[in-house]
Amino acid sequence: DVQLQASGGGSVQTGGSLRLSCRVSGVTLDDYAIGWWRRAPGTDRELVSCINAGDGETYYGGSVEPGRFTFSRGNATFTVLQMNNLQPEDAAMYSCNARDIRGITYWGQGTLVTVSS
Repeated sequence: DVQLQASGGGSVQTGGSLRLSCRVSGVTLDDYAIGWWRRAPGTDRELVSCINAGDGETYYGGSVEPGRFTFSRGNATFTVLQMNNLQPEDAAMYSCNARDIRGITYWGQGTLVTVSS
């Protein structure tokens, strides 16, 4: 079975940093598109960042200010989302996912990020 384990959430003050990790078991991520999504209470889930399977291009969601977040593949089973200068609007439940070439998407449980002003 494919399983994703997200971790690294927590509570920080405005301007703080967090490093979220997503560890995958059951497969290696070489042929998977991978991503981080977030959902704040009362809102729809939105894309934070994703990395294409083929060309490895990294994309960031429209609500993510360029340069504050960095998404990278740590290795074949591990991804990292570095979040800097966190703002109250970044507070949300963050979830990682992986999508195979058939379009089947696997989700990990979320990790909660809270940002206090």
